[in-house]
Amino acid sequence: MLTRRTALSHPWLATNYRSTTWSQNIRNMFGGTTVKFGKLSMDSTAAVSAQISHGGLSGPSFLFTVCVDHRLRVWNVDTGQILHAVDILDAERTPQELGKWTIDPHHSNLVRLVDVGPGQALCVTLSPIGPGEFKFWKVMAKTDTSISIEDAFPDSHFVPNAPSLSDAWTLADFAISGVEAACFDLWMLWKNNTTYRVQKLDLALKKMSESWAAPCDAVYHDNSYPPAQSSGPCDATDTAEKWLQVILSPGRFTRATLETALAIYERGLGRKPEDRARGSKSLAESICSVLASTATLDRGNTGDMDYGQFRSSSDQHWRRFYRLLLELDKQRGEAVSLVLETDPDMTWVVCADEISAIRSCGPLETVYHNLGRPEEEARDQSNLILTALSFIDVFPDNILQICNAVLRPELSNDTTKADLERIQYFFDKTGFWRGITEEDCAPVVEKLGQNFSAVTLDLYDQIFNLIEANDFGKRNIRHPLTEFGRKLVIKAVQENLELQWKVFFSQLILLVHMEFEFDQEEDALHRRVDIGSVFRRLITVLRRLELLRWLSKTELSIPIRTDRTSAASSSPAKRAGDDTQARTALDCSIGHLLGFSHLTEEPLAESLSEMVANLCAPDSDVELPPDQIQCFLMKMNRPDLAMELAPFANPTPFSAYVQGRALLMLRDYVEAAILFKRAAIGLSKCTQPLAFAS
Repeated sequence: MLTRRTALSHPWLATNYRSTTWSQNIRNMFGGTTVKFGKLSMDSTAAVSAQISHGGLSGPSFLFTVCVDHRLRVWNVDTGQILHAVDILDAERTPQELGKWTIDPHHSNLVRLVDVGPGQALCVTLSPIGPGEFKFWKVMAKTDTSISIEDAFPDSHFVPNAPSLSDAWTLADFAISGVEAACFDLWMLWKNNTTYRVQKLDLALKKMSESWAAPCDAVYHDNSYPPAQSSGPCDATDTAEKWLQVILSPGRFTRATLETALAIYERGLGRKPEDRARGSKSLAESICSVLASTATLDRGNTGDMDYGQFRSSSDQHWRRFYRLLLELDKQRGEAVSLVLETDPDMTWVVCADEISAIRSCGPLETVYHNLGRPEEEARDQSNLILTALSFIDVFPDNILQICNAVLRPELSNDTTKADLERIQYFFDKTGFWRGITEEDCAPVVEKLGQNFSAVTLDLYDQIFNLIEANDFGKRNIRHPLTEFGRKLVIKAVQENLELQWKVFFSQLILLVHMEFEFDQEEDALHRRVDIGSVFRRLITVLRRLELLRWLSKTELSIPIRTDRTSAASSSPAKRAGDDTQARTALDCSIGHLLGFSHLTEEPLAESLSEMVANLCAPDSDVELPPDQIQCFLMKMNRPDLAMELAPFANPTPFSAYVQGRALLMLRDYVEAAILFKRAAIGLSKCTQPLAFAS
């Protein structure tokens, strides 16, 4: 009995109607005994899964079917003749055992075929009975009426192991890819209610026993939903605003899901959705108006307004509404099938209302998703990353809010302070040492050694190298992305941004903590590590990540382009918003710069990851000039969004002029005049002529 070990690594990421043409004469050939499923009766030779193959021949086609009676039948498509029939596990069944080996008709993906040469093919069948078992067949087709099927490994039983033993997993689908030199990849889709997992196993026909027992690669699927940060009495951001940022994040929930959840929540409050006119309100305003009616501001025991109770009550109702959204959204993510595109070498998981693309992990993603079981060459990097992440996990929410607030000016403004002064300022202003105890700091010393001896400048260089840009973007873009391709890339960028921000933000906090955690001055970290350069590099990385995060979270309403014919033939009664589509500012600003130079040189799964990594890298060749993005936002009549990018603006005369134009559109004439004067003085000192595009 051959079994597989549990998956050890996550080198892949999941970022979220098959039909078979039947020959008429094959349908007429089905016959035999009848099997009953509840109140239904079905022919035992009825096919539940089918695949067509040419067997490496130019003329005939063969139809491989797995039938209800647990047998594999091979048909000649042209004549409708059965050429071969065998049990899919190559076992002889007694008449008394036939009922135990009856396949339920809902299993529709039980056979796969791959042509490996002239007249040769590899057939893989899956028995869904019990824990499931694979069987590999050698198919030899000499003529259209002569075909032989032989069990490739008659003495072996290939039973797959579930992703975990604690849950009940069902093998729902599988696919075969990368057939080359007697080697291929076996993809398996596991389901547990609405949850799914995908695994990939590299197999070699000449060493089947060893390759089957080897650990498989797992696909990391992030199905978690982040909650909103808690709002304290000193927080300038309201609870409702924080929850709206989470709920209305681009690509997280569909409009239909939000409207359905809102209608259900209203009915739970005893109100009818028809009583409220939604035509004049946006979706965000409708949600806020309903949830705001559930909380009241009362007076406390002292007679003063109890703002704390009001804040807690509002947050409780937002959490209830969020849980309702999650329950509705889970049904959309239920996996249906596993689809493999052999030409671009891309694997997809088709879900009930979405599709997930499986792409390869980048260097940082590979380390991050395997922190518990790192590879030998990444052990030191994983130790430092895991230590930093664990360290900030114990921070209270208010301390994290203060750290983000103090970090914000560092990301937006150039400073004349020395590096050590900036670190000292960050340490004094955040005061995170007030919110942690000695027990919280002890694991840092345990993992990094006394006086943090494991931390070196070379180790920091290795971590920064995980996100450095490659030469992907330096190629000529000959094949631009389609609209679907841009959406897929933007979604992958959003996931990568959150991961990188979490890693490098925790590294910044840990660096500041280690600098001031010493007993004697000679033991300070800056005595042996150039922490100033590390701090500058961390700020550079976080500055680009923050800009990309803002662009990926900001949505714009873009008019849908239609030709005159379609516009004239469209019905005059059109709802508001039907002629526009929501796109992120990142997609609008750099979507035209994304594409491929070649489509066949490397698998699409790797090309997508390289494109995403190159875009997020601090040394990326894809430039993000804030002043030009501000010009685009003003062209879209959104000067308010243009001014939100002001902290990222460069200290140049042209940037000051652009901000002045934005303030002019906002009717802030005093500030606009000041910026225009600053731009005029700066431009008058330029020795080279400047050209402005209208």
